[in-house]
Amino acid sequence: MLVTLVHYIVEMRQVLWSRVEIQNTTEGVLEKTVEGEAAALTEAKTLYKSCTNETLIELRGGGPLLDMLPDVFEWPMAVDNWENDYGKTWRLEDVIARLNEKYGTQLLVNFFVGTDDRDSNSYIIHFDQQTSLGLLSRDYYTCDGPYAEACRAYEQFMIDLAKLIRTDRGLEINETHIREEVTRVVDLERAIANATDTPEDRNNPVLLYNEMELRELNNNFTLEIDSQAFNWSYFTAKIMDTVNISIPETEKIILYSPNYYRRLNFVLAKYTKRDLQNYMVWRFVMNMVVGLSRAYRDTRKAFRKALSGTTSEVAVWRQCALYVNNNMDNAVGRLYVQEAFSEKSKELMNEMIKDIREVFIRNLDDLTWMDAVTKKAAEEKARAIRERIGYSEHIMDDKYLNNEYKDLNYSAEEYFENILQNLEYVQKKRLRKLRVKVNKEEWVTGAAVVNAFYSSSKNQIVFPAGILQPPFFSKGQAKSLNYGGIGMVIGHEITHGFDDNGRNYDEDGDLKDWWTPNSTQRFLELSKCIVDQYSNFSWSCAKGLNLNGNNTLGENIADNGGIRQAYQAYKNFVKHNGEEPPLPGIDLSHDQLFFLNFAQVWCGTHRPEQAVNSIKIDVHSPGKFRVLGSLQNFPEFAKAFNCNKSSYMVPDKICRVW
Repeated sequence: MLVTLVHYIVEMRQVLWSRVEIQNTTEGVLEKTVEGEAAALTEAKTLYKSCTNETLIELRGGGPLLDMLPDVFEWPMAVDNWENDYGKTWRLEDVIARLNEKYGTQLLVNFFVGTDDRDSNSYIIHFDQQTSLGLLSRDYYTCDGPYAEACRAYEQFMIDLAKLIRTDRGLEINETHIREEVTRVVDLERAIANATDTPEDRNNPVLLYNEMELRELNNNFTLEIDSQAFNWSYFTAKIMDTVNISIPETEKIILYSPNYYRRLNFVLAKYTKRDLQNYMVWRFVMNMVVGLSRAYRDTRKAFRKALSGTTSEVAVWRQCALYVNNNMDNAVGRLYVQEAFSEKSKELMNEMIKDIREVFIRNLDDLTWMDAVTKKAAEEKARAIRERIGYSEHIMDDKYLNNEYKDLNYSAEEYFENILQNLEYVQKKRLRKLRVKVNKEEWVTGAAVVNAFYSSSKNQIVFPAGILQPPFFSKGQAKSLNYGGIGMVIGHEITHGFDDNGRNYDEDGDLKDWWTPNSTQRFLELSKCIVDQYSNFSWSCAKGLNLNGNNTLGENIADNGGIRQAYQAYKNFVKHNGEEPPLPGIDLSHDQLFFLNFAQVWCGTHRPEQAVNSIKIDVHSPGKFRVLGSLQNFPEFAKAFNCNKSSYMVPDKICRVW
């Protein structure tokens, strides 16, 4: 029967179809001219037009990038006389601050304004380790085995781009010298990667939270380059002055990564300011070639293949629809909702959320590992979870939408400059939040998105309009399919409030220990079972690598809880409404169809390179193991498909937290 199930999965629609439908709809509305529409919608269409104007992008070549490089104090290997023109007045604080406040790029020092974990109504300044690496994860910097090709391609990408810029500037090319500089850049980034805390080191938000005054950074965390000490107060002021917010020495800040900064100081001692400038500007420009001519985009072709297994680019209109949606999500969400969303979906989703939340709460009574005090607090948190379905009503208001995007002024002829404008707009918007109270009614996503979310600081679950379509959901399809699809997603998001991370936050979204010590200990023991189970899965597509059960624990806990709760809610529906009639022409029971739809939404294909990549950086298990792991732990699947006791789907040991 398992073979039959796989055949059905392959034949039925995949989740990719949902994303394609979103992009098709988005393209249609972005290309449509409408008289008298909100100014924000016109801006979105102008941005889209600039992105799809391939002829003009090609004509402009690399000029837009070359014009803006002086603003980030230039790329030494791509210019002559850097030491004389920039090196004499160069300060590390100035470069990092400029890349941060104007270009949204956090390198070496990750500075951001975010919600205070212990006071979810307030924003606070955070300092963290560098979280973005050119080679995606620290494992790649071994540069051997499955990572050798990615390293070679990464270095060649840098060499080719530096040579292209020098050629366009009419400068001589000394390839030996460029290669030497590239080697030092990669060595530096390898040292930075090794200085970072591992994901396992960072999976406890309580241990990450270190509150102190800004002046304590200067006293306790020294960074020194060329005998020049990094001034944390000067650096912070440099960024926050751009949004007219003054920061006193007594400003409370959160330091997430004290050990990283201690290690980073030893790293910086081994490199020159030229090395650091080469590295930081490289990390910025490598992401900017997407807005330039074919010659510039092609410098990254081999690198893309090494990481993802493909050199072919997505159709330009698809790239542009996605880009506009990512940068003007509320404007595009408005266009998408008007075109494709049914209000009836909200009513049905409200009913399903109510049913699945009640299942979660009732299941608490059956948990022998959790004591009564913690169960009561868990119920209170579950009942306090606020749901958001479809879209924010605000996006239908022209005045609200126009005000949100009033600072943007795109040109249909300047795509690269539009990209730069977006980077600054998004970053300044984040920085300005520092003295503002957190709006817990604010949505964490746009509407035209095939995804769902849980926010621990808002204790909020969000189901955008984009995911409320087949195969996840349809108001016209069988309830078994809806509960197996979107129902599992609902349970998954609710369970995130109680996974290894979410469980540390209370009903108000504050970092607070509401567990008794005994319940905490039992939770950790049961979680270890899931860690071990998923770590034992090896993926042939990823060259036989094993999954990392620690990195994916939160998502695995959510998957396991979600499938259980959705199935129980579906059985409750059947109990109150009777069995659904069989689907014509399909010889499967509705219990089987429930599991079938759960499985098919995670159906997909991977190239080996991309599979290795996903194991290293994705907090989700690969789709295949999201299905197998969850269903091995849920005996109702084996019962529905009559699996015998020796079946792979009937393991000797079953893991369960929720």
